[in-house]
Amino acid sequence: MPAPEGTPLNTTPRPRTVLAMGPQIHRQLLAENALTRLHTVARVDTTTAVSDLDRADPRELASAEVLFTHWGAPLLTEEALRTMPRLRAVVHAAGSVKHHVTDAVWRRGITVSSAAAANALPVAEFTLAAVLLSGKRVLDAARHYADLRTSPDVLPYYTGHGNYRRTIGIIGASRIGRRVIELLRPFDLHVLLYDPYVDAHQARALGVEPVDLDELASRSDVVSIHAPQLPETHHMFDSRRLALMKEGATLINTSRGDLVDTDALVAHLVTGRLHAVLDVTDPEVPPADSPLYTLPNVLLTPHIAGSLGNELARMTDWAVDEVARYAQGLPLAHGIAPDELIRSA
Repeated sequence: MPAPEGTPLNTTPRPRTVLAMGPQIHRQLLAENALTRLHTVARVDTTTAVSDLDRADPRELASAEVLFTHWGAPLLTEEALRTMPRLRAVVHAAGSVKHHVTDAVWRRGITVSSAAAANALPVAEFTLAAVLLSGKRVLDAARHYADLRTSPDVLPYYTGHGNYRRTIGIIGASRIGRRVIELLRPFDLHVLLYDPYVDAHQARALGVEPVDLDELASRSDVVSIHAPQLPETHHMFDSRRLALMKEGATLINTSRGDLVDTDALVAHLVTGRLHAVLDVTDPEVPPADSPLYTLPNVLLTPHIAGSLGNELARMTDWAVDEVARYAQGLPLAHGIAPDELIRSA
């Protein structure tokens, strides 16, 4: 379990730190100069990164007190941890730690931190843009304009469209979901929330109306999914629930592809009854002949809502701050407890 609040984690300045991530990611981080400050708070070789523990220098692993991880980090099994007897903290400079943190990490009492809150920011910004552009029917307008090649008479064509007093359904008061709610607040929108872990009092504090999932689907002009990938959320938007959505409503998914039954969604999209903004799909890359690539009512993007380009530096900065706290013997600001993974993406 993570150390209790106020418990010093470390009393050794500049703890020995090993980068553990995919080589491509490692180069991207270095290209942004985001790891430069890491040298001031840790003893670390930023010229190399470990993606395969079997090929790593055993002396480096044996002395590692902190693992600075990112996408492509090796799986931290019991066997892997035996090569790192001094390991006290895993600081993840990205979102989910489910891909590399195992129960063995918790059993060893190793503290885990994540920059998921930093990664939530660009996803929420992407979602805000998708909500507002969906209300204005931007895809339709652009294609209509391209077909006409002259200024269209937009007033009769877009009667009923716009963002005034629209109802937006948010599924999941996760870090991202809460940030989306916050970003939507200045607009003339009514926001519904479905989250089984949020009670009515908490919903009121967020400024949203709590509803069940079917009611959210049937009342919303735009539905945005921010729920974790769990057995109970698999295909939460199946054919029955998609059929509850309003004619012309938009489904936005920046969470996980298998929360939506893709085949069922496509069946609704090809009729033109629904619209969709899909940054994730199931499978993650749709087959080459999938209608999702060409349907005029679909905006399909290749999992870009999260941090990319210079946004990676934000996550790395948050993670370096965590290493600095560790070096000072302070509790980590973004520590993760094992039970949190049950409800996280």
